[in-house]
Amino acid sequence: MKARFVGALLMAAAACLAGAANGATVEPGRIDTADGPRSYLLARPEAAITGPRPLVILLHGHGGSAALTLGRGGRVSPLASWLAIADRERILVAAPDGAVGADRQRGWHDCRRDARNNPATDDVGFIAALVRRLVDQGAADPSRIYAMGMSNGGMMTFRLALELDPPLAAFAAASSSMAADSLCGPARRPVSALLIAGTDDPLVPFNGGGVGFGPKDRGAVVGIEAAADFWRRADGIGDLPIVTALPHREASDPTRVTVELWGDNRQGPQVELVRIDGGGHVEPSLNQHYGPFYGRMVGRQNRDLEAAEEAWRFFRDKRAAP
Repeated sequence: MKARFVGALLMAAAACLAGAANGATVEPGRIDTADGPRSYLLARPEAAITGPRPLVILLHGHGGSAALTLGRGGRVSPLASWLAIADRERILVAAPDGAVGADRQRGWHDCRRDARNNPATDDVGFIAALVRRLVDQGAADPSRIYAMGMSNGGMMTFRLALELDPPLAAFAAASSSMAADSLCGPARRPVSALLIAGTDDPLVPFNGGGVGFGPKDRGAVVGIEAAADFWRRADGIGDLPIVTALPHREASDPTRVTVELWGDNRQGPQVELVRIDGGGHVEPSLNQHYGPFYGRMVGRQNRDLEAAEEAWRFFRDKRAAP
């Protein structure tokens, strides 16, 4: 099945998600780059803010968009919960649009050398320019820059953690892992990492391997546990995690969540792996649930936690390493 047709099916199927999160005011923006004009959406809290605030960068998956990530454009995303968080916590949330690749789908130039239909754009440069704009305006705190992405967007957060300047304080990658054949270099500084992954993900295999539907033509990744181990070592954290099984909320949900946490200082480097046994290629959510058709394509969605809330809980006390 061709990627363009699959992308259309996923977008149509996702229209059955339940209601959008409300809260922050969303405004469009544009940045001129060497690759041409790039667009983004910026969510600000309704209440006036003074002084620099934390900034969360949200990155959509392959075939997605900033609008879809924030619950606009015909469907809702679990990551749209960030709008309510932005309003409640008085933070900024920026959702950039990826560039169009060889398969005519929007996506990101992450670290996968063998994902040949990814765009060839300088996405790190684009996102760095967006961050600098908000920092220079006095709106964003350069020590509290965070990123969260889904699928291809999650893979791009790994690249941002390695290369972005000003650096990330922490990132969250859902349904994604690190490149097996990487364009990117080693970690240059400690960055806290939250990985959310389903063991039955049909697109990004939990144990590593080829990415994509059917032909697996989207390059290859390492296993999720290997990605967690990479960041544990980069952050200088010991190898014994604190392991917690989350309470299960719905008997009809066959998935189960186990959280492994390395590092006991919430203000220092930490690595957290949210392992969803039986989970598919989808963010867990308490309130925003995909319908059965979508589930048959991408696997089961866990209902024991809200991915965006878990990410904010992980982010909020962390500051970028000097």
